[in-house]
Amino acid sequence: MQKVTRAIIPAAGYGTRFLPATKAMPKEMLPIVDVPSIQYIVEECVESGITDVCIILGRNKNNIADHFDRNVEVESALAKSGKYDQIKVMNELSEKVNICYIRQREMLGTGKAIELCESFVKGEPFAVLFGDDVIYNPEYPVTKQLIDAYETTGLTIVGVQPQPREEATKYGVIVPGKIKGQYTEILGFKEKPKLEELPSTLTSLGRFVLTPDIFHFIRQTPAASNGEVYLPTAIELMAKDVGAYAYSFKGLRYDIGDKLGYIKANIEYALRNEDLYDGLKKYLIELSKTL
Repeated sequence: MQKVTRAIIPAAGYGTRFLPATKAMPKEMLPIVDVPSIQYIVEECVESGITDVCIILGRNKNNIADHFDRNVEVESALAKSGKYDQIKVMNELSEKVNICYIRQREMLGTGKAIELCESFVKGEPFAVLFGDDVIYNPEYPVTKQLIDAYETTGLTIVGVQPQPREEATKYGVIVPGKIKGQYTEILGFKEKPKLEELPSTLTSLGRFVLTPDIFHFIRQTPAASNGEVYLPTAIELMAKDVGAYAYSFKGLRYDIGDKLGYIKANIEYALRNEDLYDGLKKYLIELSKTL
């Protein structure tokens, strides 16, 4: 069985829910405390054994590439001040992984975005990580969990977690087959179903390990009414043909595509920061008295 060493991060979306902040800045560069959210996604890749990452960019997203490149001017200014530790922090991630970029010219859906990277994956199984989901598990990164699940089954793996029924209606939901432990056979997907039509509460949360035959199924997937081709629909075709599994991963997930989720992520990541913990804790306790 081939090792999973490649990952794709789609980052071409418009980020309209965060306008006007995202008018000139990609939503993936919005910081969680002092780290752009996309950096947490790349760090998850590295911690999961990924060696090559392809980031899909749209227009006005070039500063994502700039972020993972060197900035000689800033390094020079830091060096003059003797701040060599900061220089190391700036560059250490990009030294651990090879990052390349593909431009998506039209927003034609997640399936078509992934299809752009067919030559990048070189016929190997690969991970996909959507940037709206930052998932905290420092001991066992979610992508590593899914890679291990793939190595157990040899089939495509969709990362899921159960959600409250009212919340599940906001996501793509698994139509379940046989269940064994953390593994659930995928019979289909329901995208944002009505509450009375929920097939389960297992929701797809932006993490996948895909076998390379997914490209065949993407090309077989009909476009939705808006003209877009969606990855979950292609996975549904795959599941009905060769099989696929949902895997209930362990981790604390933040929906940073949602304003409240983004604020929660900032607060909780700040509380994990030793320099900020005491001051922020004191502030939150005092603030809670006024609510």
